[in-house]
Amino acid sequence: MIDNTQQTTKGGVLKLNQSLSYNEVVEYLDLKWGTPLDKTLKRFKAIDKALGNLAKNVPAILVAGSNGKSLTAHFTAKLLKEEGITAGILSSPHILSYNERICIDGEIINNKKFTEVANTVINALEQEKIDANSAEILTAMAIVAFKESKAEVAVLEVQESDAQDPVTLCNTKVVAITRVTSDQIDNEDPKFNDIVKNFANIAVKDSIVISADQSKLNLQVIQEKAIANGAQWAMPIRKLANLPYPFEQLHGRCAALAERAAQIYIENFTNKENAILANSLLIKPKGQRGRPSLETKRNLELNPKRTMEQFWKECEITTLPGRFQLLEKEKPSVLLDTADNIDAFVNTLLGIRLLHYQKPLKGLVIIIGCENGEIHTPEFLRQIRYFFKKTSGQVIFCPVKKSKDAADSIKKWNVDAITNDIKNVKVKAHSAKNFSEAFDLAKKTVDERYGLIVVTGSKSIVAEYWNYKGIKK
Repeated sequence: MIDNTQQTTKGGVLKLNQSLSYNEVVEYLDLKWGTPLDKTLKRFKAIDKALGNLAKNVPAILVAGSNGKSLTAHFTAKLLKEEGITAGILSSPHILSYNERICIDGEIINNKKFTEVANTVINALEQEKIDANSAEILTAMAIVAFKESKAEVAVLEVQESDAQDPVTLCNTKVVAITRVTSDQIDNEDPKFNDIVKNFANIAVKDSIVISADQSKLNLQVIQEKAIANGAQWAMPIRKLANLPYPFEQLHGRCAALAERAAQIYIENFTNKENAILANSLLIKPKGQRGRPSLETKRNLELNPKRTMEQFWKECEITTLPGRFQLLEKEKPSVLLDTADNIDAFVNTLLGIRLLHYQKPLKGLVIIIGCENGEIHTPEFLRQIRYFFKKTSGQVIFCPVKKSKDAADSIKKWNVDAITNDIKNVKVKAHSAKNFSEAFDLAKKTVDERYGLIVVTGSKSIVAEYWNYKGIKK
């Protein structure tokens, strides 16, 4: 802990118990990414104590894994809302505003509430002389917001790949692990098992662990670690949820994991007697012995039970910014995706191919801007080469501005080097000095009505698209 009762920002000096405006809060958060995250969690425990020990009073569903965490978290919250349970969500990253990280009952927190909870947390930090990282501050803000909004459960995305994330101090009930991958370590490398174990280590005694990972070896490691921690192991997810085309192939396993996570929470950690089981999508009431009466049959005919298929058909799948977000009203159409590792990028390429099958594209350009140069691997080159063997188009690489919350240790993105490597594998590729140049070139290349421009590689490149369109924080 250090004395930070006065901190300098562009707006001046922050004073103890000062009420900051929304813009000043944003500036404060931008600044505090520079504070190293405390891996021991002692600092967050001190933050939580200063706020009245709220964390352990928050029943939580933790969503961990390499990819698909935000989607799974939001799908879980949608399902809980359908069951009459108010859920709060903490996810990341944000594209344009920090508000995107905190949602309550399906709505992104508004500026007024965001500012109020930020001031509550920041003043507590200054009172206790705690110098916190922005991830810790945002976690504390979410917990305060959930408490004040009387959210019944928090669905929390785990950013750190082990039990060193601040959200793990909440009252963990369910742990949902999407899938575990690594750009730098092969799945058969013994070191990869350590990555899997770190995710599984999030499980605590009496929590229930479920995973959508498709590797039998990974599932075995997760199961063994979860049981060693005193948690219960649930059967892994094998199916895809019945989402509308093309999202079943893209997000179907995330949605299926969300179904199971929500169901486990309701069945094990809520008062089921008070639930209206007859209308529940997730809970199956105990079967009635014998044949149903004529009255029961008549009621079912007059009031048919809503199915999960109907729920997903009516559900807005693309409401999460930057997660395979298709802007069909743009001319040409634009697809935004924050895929920032190879596994996620391969999923994006699959989605593009599915869109092409649905309606042939007259011109395709993929603009890739990545903060993390570690994605530049032989596997990345192989995936691009394979994709363009099957689909006509080209790729444009461009530099991006480093986001405030990006780690200082990330490897620099070398645009010219990767462009040359892509050309060497016989794929049409260009480099651009900035996003504006890349997008202008892409628009000249594809058909205005039936073409597609894909913007992907990081959250920063998606944010640059919106800045290009004149939409900012």
